[in-house]
Amino acid sequence: MNRVCALFDIEFPVIQAGMVWCSGWKLASAVSNAGGLGLIGAGSMHPEVLEEHIIKTQNATTKPFGVNVPLMYPELGEVMNIIANHKVKIVFTSAGSPKLWTAWLKERGITVVHVVSSSFFAEKCEAAGVDAIVAEGFEAGGHNGREETTTLALIPSVRKATSLPLLAAGGISSGESMLACMALGSDGVQIGTRFAISEESSAHPDFKKLITEIGEGGTKLSLKKLAPVRLVKNNFFNLVDIAEQNAATPEELRDLLGKGRAKKGMFEGDLENGELEIGQVSAQIKEVLPVNRIMENLISEFQVAKREIIEGGKYNF
Repeated sequence: MNRVCALFDIEFPVIQAGMVWCSGWKLASAVSNAGGLGLIGAGSMHPEVLEEHIIKTQNATTKPFGVNVPLMYPELGEVMNIIANHKVKIVFTSAGSPKLWTAWLKERGITVVHVVSSSFFAEKCEAAGVDAIVAEGFEAGGHNGREETTTLALIPSVRKATSLPLLAAGGISSGESMLACMALGSDGVQIGTRFAISEESSAHPDFKKLITEIGEGGTKLSLKKLAPVRLVKNNFFNLVDIAEQNAATPEELRDLLGKGRAKKGMFEGDLENGELEIGQVSAQIKEVLPVNRIMENLISEFQVAKREIIEGGKYNF
């Protein structure tokens, strides 16, 4: 049996990323009900809001789901206690050291997965006792690694560095790209962008529509002096770009970023002045679909591509 499916007790080795302002209970439960693993994105939720989404997810699915928790979260202790009290069985951590909470979570019977952007940090994860690793390439949306290593280069390196179950992330939106990552050594995939613009995503409809219209080169990694993040090129991005070209300090960039900029863009639909986080693969996505259709497409594309390679002799030399 596939190691990711066995670890999470799911049908398909497809995990939905826990994205800020996109990954609420509707999206998480829909992905879980479709045979993958849905994640609630705690990064944009106050503790009481996260608790509400956990309860709603538990009411909407009997299948496994998890919570993604950025370790830079200001109310981390309260968040972790809510997760444990509601008996959530899977937690994905990111943006911090896996040493911080892995032991505490595992003592409570929780499966822990950590997101990394290098083989060096993958080794640190294994030493910290995590159950699985997400290796996220430079193509991914949202907050990204400083190393700027692409998924194609990252997965083989991480596979050599750790024996743990490995999920590939960054630039994956089709069954073909899923197969390619698994050929490179991953046991499954974590997908953000494709689910961020699904019908069940809590992102604003105008944001979803915009993403289906942008082309190649429509996003760029930015804010490297703070926490690198891939953004859609809009008015806010241009302001950041000019500031960075003029050697703005981290403090000046924080002032420009202000508060609620991501909420303004992705959740409230201010497409010019908001922070719009999305992956490079958005250029390939041209329609908003329900989660069940996305999952069906992923698995059928994967099976077709696999048959063409193994049985069809398509790539015989």
